[in-house]
Amino acid sequence: MLQALRKIISEFVVTRKIERKLLVLVTQIKKIINCDACSVFIVDENNKQLILMATDGFYQEAVGVVRIPLKSSLSGLVAKRAEPINIDDCLSHPAHYYVSETGEEAMHGYLGVPVIHNRKVIAVIALHKQSQSLFDVDSETFVTTIASQIADNLAQARISQDLDDILNADIPRGAFHPIAGLPGAPGIAMGVGYVMYAPSDISAIPDRKITDISNEVAIFKSAVKNVKDDITVLKQELSKTVSDNELSLFDAYILMLDSESLLGETITRIKEGQWAQAALRDTLEEYNVQFQSMSDAYLRERSSDVLDLGRRILRYLKEDTNNKALPERIILVGELLTPSNLTQIPLDNLVGVISRRGSRTSHLAIFARAMGIPAVMGADLIPVEKIDGRELIVDGYKGDVYVNPAKEIQSRYGRLIEDESRLTEKLLELADQPAETEDGHRITFLVTTGLVSNIDSKQSCIADGIGLYRTELPFMERQRFPSENEQLTIYRAILEQCAPNPVYLRTLDVGGDKALSYFPIVEENPFLGWRGIRITLDHPEIFLVQIRAMLRANLGLNNLHILLPMISNVAELNDTLSLIHRVYGELLEDGEKIVMPKVGVMIEVPSAVYMAESLAKRVDFFSIGSNDLTQYLLAVDRNNARVAGLYDALHPAVLKAINQVAQAGHAYNKPVGICGEMAGDPAAALLLVGMGLDSLSMSVSSLLRVKWVLRHFTRNRTRQILADVLQMEDAETIREHMNNVLEMAGMGVLLGSSD
Repeated sequence: MLQALRKIISEFVVTRKIERKLLVLVTQIKKIINCDACSVFIVDENNKQLILMATDGFYQEAVGVVRIPLKSSLSGLVAKRAEPINIDDCLSHPAHYYVSETGEEAMHGYLGVPVIHNRKVIAVIALHKQSQSLFDVDSETFVTTIASQIADNLAQARISQDLDDILNADIPRGAFHPIAGLPGAPGIAMGVGYVMYAPSDISAIPDRKITDISNEVAIFKSAVKNVKDDITVLKQELSKTVSDNELSLFDAYILMLDSESLLGETITRIKEGQWAQAALRDTLEEYNVQFQSMSDAYLRERSSDVLDLGRRILRYLKEDTNNKALPERIILVGELLTPSNLTQIPLDNLVGVISRRGSRTSHLAIFARAMGIPAVMGADLIPVEKIDGRELIVDGYKGDVYVNPAKEIQSRYGRLIEDESRLTEKLLELADQPAETEDGHRITFLVTTGLVSNIDSKQSCIADGIGLYRTELPFMERQRFPSENEQLTIYRAILEQCAPNPVYLRTLDVGGDKALSYFPIVEENPFLGWRGIRITLDHPEIFLVQIRAMLRANLGLNNLHILLPMISNVAELNDTLSLIHRVYGELLEDGEKIVMPKVGVMIEVPSAVYMAESLAKRVDFFSIGSNDLTQYLLAVDRNNARVAGLYDALHPAVLKAINQVAQAGHAYNKPVGICGEMAGDPAAALLLVGMGLDSLSMSVSSLLRVKWVLRHFTRNRTRQILADVLQMEDAETIREHMNNVLEMAGMGVLLGSSD
């Protein structure tokens, strides 16, 4: 059964069209289970129906035509209960719904299995047999296993099919619901999709229509010729050391490149108007389906050879499109975009970002917020290959994406963009105003930076200083550890640009998702492994050099604050402080006229929350790292789109932990600040001020929005709001309450709604 299961799943995944996918599914299940009929019904929530989308055993004429009610049918009961139903006589069951068009009169035994994606039933697999008997346990578990493994791919295929219907004008433009992702960076963007993909990722190649077919055919043939030449040269080079038998593989490659199937089928697709990359993609996927369905293991393995050839051709085709004309308003789309991808697009053209993977606290989202570019993350259902060159709307507030939106949707979002524009002009008036509550309570506003090595002093010091500078960037930009003098130069420039305002330099924080190419760390669970202060304590030679550079850079300026990441216990802190004092003493002995800077710890590990009082006795300040603290408290990998929806800094556990740290720090008269995306969230900022936090460190793009909000609330009002929220038991309720608070204050535009 395991081999049969793998075969079905593999063929289902590599098949592109949903109709073909489902036909493969029902045919294979019927054959393996040896039942009399197998069908798949897709759930139509809008019309409260199940639509017959594929069958093997019933009339084919019924496919796409038969619709049965969700509320009063046996398969509807499967969808309602979200669990399998296995009965020996469906005809006598109260929920049986007779459909004459399918030819099911003679069927008795019934097994219905739900296909569930993101907690919603999206389809039902229904098996029938003529005998009046139950399906055995093996059959039920086999189909249940298949349903669980195809759910994600089927959900994406449904979105892709809906989009095809819109693009082919089979249904009214805009009847398509938005594709749901996660809010990445606030704002609204309207533009044209531009898909960025790696040549090795064949499935992500977008559809693009062409007009000059003969030129496209020539480009494809040229790429094939280049690959043939490469293989010929490689064969000649290896002929001296490799036997003729092994070299025969290269002859097979050349034969495949000359074959009418690979070459001819791709050219046929190009002549139908598809660009070479997508034409080759479809040919390769068709080959892959054929190979995967073969029973011979050796032949199945040959699919990798075909894919390898395809990738070689794609590398040449990719080079021919580097100078492609770009849209004026680009919405960049990709599987897992990174900050470096943003730099490959002219910033004057870039208006929005959509990434199929990642979350609000991914580096891409943080970078997008710093640049003021709306972003949607974790949109795992978006059919990347179909939206290149299409009109898109990115709703960075809700995490929604609209493809080829209807006029009324365009008008609605156009009004929201105008509201945002007016708000931006209004907020500029606050640039010189203090960051304080309505009754005059002052909050220190700091900037979080370090994503770029060259800091614009006007931008970074528009607030009261830099609350977090990520010193790992100079380390990540090099192919070796930077020297003491190299670090000194960087730190001195930052301190000088912001003097006399404070600058919080975080010591080296690598590990987790931040790697150094020259200092590889391979771990099964890197976020719970060797990272942050753990690395620098194990390698004091790295830490000591960095501290020397910091202390020397501070000479005559005295605005340095040293921030220690990932402190989890008192022993780590004591060891770290000992090293800092050692460097300080050595520099004094060397005649350096330096002063001891203030040293604080980042509270981002749950153990540090409970040890806050002990830590407060030993340091000058606290800085709460809300991103990691939320991740660790909720046991949610913030870079994993599958669980990123559970990541919410307004979770009551997170709020109570931050409140506890604030009380512990203030009990010892130590300032408590916060850095991370929570500080730049206007709703969260109200709660943080209510807790009495002394400083908020955020991206430049968030400063004026948060300032605007705080200046409309008294400090007592923030305390009242906090008291109400601390009585609530789930993040969704808290988020809704805080949104209502902002709406009532006339600040709905911050949430993506009109005033």
